[in-house]
Amino acid sequence: MKIAAVLFAAACLFTTFSARALAQAAPAAKTAIEAVLVVASKAPGKADPRLAAYDTTLRRVLRFESFQYVGRGRAALTIPGESSLDLGGGQHLELKTAPAADQRLHVQVSWFDGPRLRMNTVLVLRPGIPAVLGGPARADGAVYAIILTAN
Repeated sequence: MKIAAVLFAAACLFTTFSARALAQAAPAAKTAIEAVLVVASKAPGKADPRLAAYDTTLRRVLRFESFQYVGRGRAALTIPGESSLDLGGGQHLELKTAPAADQRLHVQVSWFDGPRLRMNTVLVLRPGIPAVLGGPARADGAVYAIILTAN
């Protein structure tokens, strides 16, 4: 009986230490998130060729007539991890990642216009599938939007 108890305790300790060693040895998952800042307007305008890959998605989600490219940023992150990126025009994002099921990624997005927080939300991104955040309106009625894609 004592031998069985000792063997059981030894097996438990071995399993615990093995699991810890594997967890520490496993490299952290990594991702890259690209963000594109856009101004959407009701006024008809020429299509910006830099936004051609997103045109259908922007029209479906935002229902505006024209879209102007403002800036782009890219951040490499570990999962979980944090990073920030500048999009131009005084706009920047702070990102926090966490793993999700089925190769999806939870991303907490904090959108700033200078020091002012414009939006704080959580998205679930799928690799290569863009998500669109509609943002604040400008004085001329146009609206800022951000396209986020995880790779």
